[in-house]
Amino acid sequence: MRYRLLGRTGLRVSDLFLGTMGWQEASPEARRLLDAYAESGGNVLDTAAMYGDSESVVGELLQGRRDRFVLATKYTPTIDRTDPNAGGNHRRALVRSLEQSLRRLRTDYLDLLWVHVWDRHTPIEETMRALDDVVRSGKVLYVGMSDAPAWLVSQANTLADWRGWTPFAGLQVPYSLLRRDAERELLPMARALGISVAAWGPLAHGVLAGRYDTPGAVAGDLGERERAMGRAVVEVAGELGVTAAQVALAWIMARGAHPIVGASTAEQLKDDVGASGLALPEEAVRRLESAVPFDPGFPRDFVEAVDISPEVYGDAVHLLDGR
Repeated sequence: MRYRLLGRTGLRVSDLFLGTMGWQEASPEARRLLDAYAESGGNVLDTAAMYGDSESVVGELLQGRRDRFVLATKYTPTIDRTDPNAGGNHRRALVRSLEQSLRRLRTDYLDLLWVHVWDRHTPIEETMRALDDVVRSGKVLYVGMSDAPAWLVSQANTLADWRGWTPFAGLQVPYSLLRRDAERELLPMARALGISVAAWGPLAHGVLAGRYDTPGAVAGDLGERERAMGRAVVEVAGELGVTAAQVALAWIMARGAHPIVGASTAEQLKDDVGASGLALPEEAVRRLESAVPFDPGFPRDFVEAVDISPEVYGDAVHLLDGR
């Protein structure tokens, strides 16, 4: 496993993050998963307040080795549906959810706290100031944002820079060969602001792991788009002598993002970890990215066309190497 720095911090995080949403009991298999991940060099565990008993299970399994991991959880969804203030991104919901998460995880601090989703009813100024307060208290070390528009994250980090608050170091988005929407605005924004990207749903519910390409598999409601991409990943994997999941995950990592893998067995996790360090040939990448259509849309397609236009930047535009 290799490591990258989280955003503009000095925190080292592994190529692959381990998602624990499916951990609803401290079973022997969950322990094997954690052991296999640690042995591979993985160090980021991702959970959330709304993932059932996941936080409690993670807390139990980490007893005696909590400091070995970058422990991350999320808040926003309500922790009490009868209380209108028990959810959202306002200060009260943050404090209440954080205290509950710390108790469940059996720790006195979180390495990374994610805002789970954009709350349109709470001013981003309140959220950022409240996050900075819990960082200053020592209960949280770094913060990140999940499932929000690029303009909001940009505004949030600009406010943080101006006011001396803690900025978002990470961004969680759905991202895979089958779901590339983040390339329109979110990934360019993250690169420009120095924010690390974590990709959830990297294997598209198993489609990109070849799950529906095996004898006897039930494809269910898969459309031709999913089938075409699934075939392309399996074909490239066969040519390279690796698995389909490794190809799909390696593609994400080559784009600069950290896949959040939610393996159900230690063997499956070891296979996923094999994607770390796998370099896909350029020809294979072209085949994968052309297997199904993707339209970057406006403004990216328009700006990229203008960027090489002599009518806009003069005849020397093709001689400019950029940064």
